[in-house]
Amino acid sequence: MKINYSILEKKLNLKFRNKNLLIKSLTHKSYNKINNNEKIEFLGDRVLGLVIAKKLLEIYPNEKEGVLDKKFASLVNKKTCLIIAKDIELEKFILTYNLKNRNFKIEDKVIADSCEALIGSIYLDKGFSIVEKIILELWKKKIKESVITEIDAKTKLQEFSLKKFKKLPSYKVISNTGPRHKPTFKVGVKLQNSKLYIAAGKSKKDAEQNAAILCFNNNIEKK
Repeated sequence: MKINYSILEKKLNLKFRNKNLLIKSLTHKSYNKINNNEKIEFLGDRVLGLVIAKKLLEIYPNEKEGVLDKKFASLVNKKTCLIIAKDIELEKFILTYNLKNRNFKIEDKVIADSCEALIGSIYLDKGFSIVEKIILELWKKKIKESVITEIDAKTKLQEFSLKKFKKLPSYKVISNTGPRHKPTFKVGVKLQNSKLYIAAGKSKKDAEQNAAILCFNNNIEKK
């Protein structure tokens, strides 16, 4: 299957001088163990971070560092990179070992990593001002949403527990079931003298967050 990279270039509103650089940024190590996007992804992650940090300081000059850090983390994490990548259908342009299998679903992590690598390749090919412009355009909606900073459930529960009991919440993995590529975790959490609140998630982190939501909501009502 031949990939038409000019379609992606149109989506980004740019034309690469070095087309091989673009192709390399979208080449997974399973397709080419030597000439792949791992190092460009490393660069792209840093370029993305610089652009977003710079923009946040412009938008929120009087905001506290801790709040800026939460906004920053929500904008540059893999979950957001995946959303941006899906918006431009990046998965259609990624080279993996089973490229010929049209029914094969590329893993979310591979897509998110490729998004960062694409940013790295744009920086190398076009320079900072162009990559900054493209990042800010792609992240425009997410940056607007950063006006509202949501504190994650684990942090809320931790703050509540420390304030009320002077102790941290206690988390425990109950089970890890399902195939390796698609596991289901069950995690329990309790506060001092509280019952164990159990929730599930696709990762340990997700399960902990879901358990924290249950625990926090039930205990805040009793406050």
